[in-house]
Amino acid sequence: MGLKERLRGVVPEERLVHLSRRFHVIGDIAILSLHPELEGYRREIAIALLEQCGNVHTVFNKASPLQGERRIPRLELLAGRGSSTTIHKEYGFRYHLDVQGVFFNSHLGHERMRVAGEVRAGEEVLVLFAGVGPFAIPPAARGARVVALEKSPNACYWLARNARENGVDERVAVINADAFGAAILLKRSFDRAVVPTPYGMDRIVDSLPGMLKKGGVVHFYTFKKAPEIEGLVRSYQDLGWKLLLCRRCGNVAPNVSRWALDLQKI
Repeated sequence: MGLKERLRGVVPEERLVHLSRRFHVIGDIAILSLHPELEGYRREIAIALLEQCGNVHTVFNKASPLQGERRIPRLELLAGRGSSTTIHKEYGFRYHLDVQGVFFNSHLGHERMRVAGEVRAGEEVLVLFAGVGPFAIPPAARGARVVALEKSPNACYWLARNARENGVDERVAVINADAFGAAILLKRSFDRAVVPTPYGMDRIVDSLPGMLKKGGVVHFYTFKKAPEIEGLVRSYQDLGWKLLLCRRCGNVAPNVSRWALDLQKI
């Protein structure tokens, strides 16, 4: 039985149409984005979700958009145990985090494994906007030496803990720093860079050539409408990048998608 079916007779049909079937699950926490028309039925919806999903023990509602550089929304507890800390399990890795203090996107698990699958043992890999480590830890598990930059001290705490608990702390260097200062701070080049760019920060691309060895690859993420992609790719090619891959990996807003671009320095 689906969530809407469980709520029929509890929530009026004219309001139930505003209930999205999509919600975010991180570990044992579900995060909803409830429409204002469902304001008076949030508790009932949360309880129905707990009954439907045996692996979910806490339900929050996203009470604001992503805020600030940390990209953290304000979360409102609706039902369940109430703890905002959890362990998210993904392809054999375990990520400890606090959903009220750090950004984490559970929908990118497949993409993270795709990138890790490209990594060879011994590579030197740079991860910018590293968060709690989901793009940094899998490459390290494949034998790469990873430098992970993250601006949030809170996220760095979880990143270091996750590296240790996944057994790769000796191959992951955690640096609490702004990604835009990476070139000056590190003064070195890498075989590969992974850049899960926050919305509106595409200018980070300008600093990447100096941090990559010749033939090095960057896995770059951007938020664009489909008609914008052809021109964007052409502009990167004009700057000397070779396009290895371009794929859509999730919608984030009406007509706006997250795009993965694998670019090689030539």
